[in-house]
Amino acid sequence: MSYEKKLIYFDNNATTVTAPEVAEAMRPFFGPGYGNPSSMYPLGGEAAAEIRKAREKVAALLGCEPREVIFTSCGTESDNTAIWSALRTQPERRHIVTSRVEHPAVMNNVPLLRKLGYQVTEVGVDEKGDLLWDQFLEALTPDTALAAFLWANNETGTIFPVEKMAEACAERGILFHTDAVQVAGKMPIDLSKTKIDLLALSGHKLHAPKGIGVLYLRRGVKFSPFMVGGHQESGRRGGTENVPYIVGLGRACELALERLDDENSRVRALRDRLEAGLTAVPYTRINGNPANRVPNTTNISFEYIEGEAILLHLAAAGICASSGSACTSGSLEPSHVLRAMGVPFTAAHGSIRLSLSVYNTAEEVDYVIRAFPPIIAKLREMSPFWKGDGPAEDNSMLTCETGACQVCNT
Repeated sequence: MSYEKKLIYFDNNATTVTAPEVAEAMRPFFGPGYGNPSSMYPLGGEAAAEIRKAREKVAALLGCEPREVIFTSCGTESDNTAIWSALRTQPERRHIVTSRVEHPAVMNNVPLLRKLGYQVTEVGVDEKGDLLWDQFLEALTPDTALAAFLWANNETGTIFPVEKMAEACAERGILFHTDAVQVAGKMPIDLSKTKIDLLALSGHKLHAPKGIGVLYLRRGVKFSPFMVGGHQESGRRGGTENVPYIVGLGRACELALERLDDENSRVRALRDRLEAGLTAVPYTRINGNPANRVPNTTNISFEYIEGEAILLHLAAAGICASSGSACTSGSLEPSHVLRAMGVPFTAAHGSIRLSLSVYNTAEEVDYVIRAFPPIIAKLREMSPFWKGDGPAEDNSMLTCETGACQVCNT
C-alpha cells in the first residue's frame, strides 16, 4: 500500500507522525547499537547509557526524577499497571473511583473489577465535560484504593483539575492516577509540585513511534509489577528494554518540551481558526469546554447526520479526522463521552473530532474549512431528519421523554 498521496492529517489525538529527528535518533539501534542493555560488555553498556539519557529527557518533560520513570509498551499498559498495582498493594481496600468519560484503557476495567467483587464509582460530568467536583469528593471513602482519571479527555480535550483532585486524595490517604496521554507535550507538566502518585504517557501521541509508553511512579509509593520477569526497570517491569523506541521517546520528549510554546500559541490559533470556520455551518455545536481544553482539539457536532458518513466524504477529500461516535455495523450507539455530557442524540451522532499538531499549517486549516460545507449540505439532503434548509418538523424518532433514542435503541 502506498502512503505517498498527500493527506491533511487532523487526527493527532489518535496517533502522530514520528518526528524525523526521532526516527534519526532511533536508527543506530536497529544496526550497530543492537546490544542488550543488561549485558556486561561495552555494546550492552552503551545501550544502557542511552536508556539512562532517555529517562532523563522524559523526566524533564514530566518534571519528575528519572528514577520515577518506568518504560512500558503503551499508555494502556501504564493505566492497567497503575490500577492493578494499587489494588495488589492495598488488598484491604475494595473501592475505586473513576469517571464516566474515561478512555477504554481504564473504562473497560470497570466490568472486570466489579466481577471480581470491587466497588467502582463513576463520577459524572456537566454539559461541558467538566468534572462534577462535589460528586467526586463524595465518592472518596476510607475503602478507596485508587482514584483514576484522565487529565484531558481524548474526545473533547476538556481538562480535569487533576492537581486539585490529587491533593484531595492525598488528604484522605488515597492513591491518585492520571492518564496524561493527551496532555504530555501539549501543556506544561511539573509533577514535583503535585500530589499525583501515578501517571500514564504514550509515545505515539507526541511524535514517538507506537509501542512505547511510560508510567510515572512517585517515589515512595508502594508498587506491584504488572509485567513480571527479570530485573529490568529496577525490577518494576520485566522484559528486555526496547532500546530504539526508548531512545526515540526520549528524543520526542526533548522536542515536545522545546515546542510547548508553539503548541500553546500557533497550534491553538489554528484550532480556533478551524473551529470558527466550521461552526459557521448552520446547526453545529462545540462539544467540550472552550475555555478549558488542550490547545489542539475540537469536537464539533453537525446535527441530523451521521459522523461516519462525514468521515467517508472527508477521506475522499484527503482529510483524516475521527468521529465522536462509536458506531458499528450493528449499532448506532454514540460516544459514551458525549452521552455522559448530555449531548442530544441529534448532535451526538454527527460529532467529529479534529486534532492538530505542530506540523499542521494555516493552508491545511483553510482547505478543511472549504471542504466541510458542501459535504454537510449533501448529507443533510439525504437525511430523513432534514427538510429544505432546516430539520424536519417530525423528528420524534430521535428523542423521547425518557431521553432514549429510538434510532439506536439506547
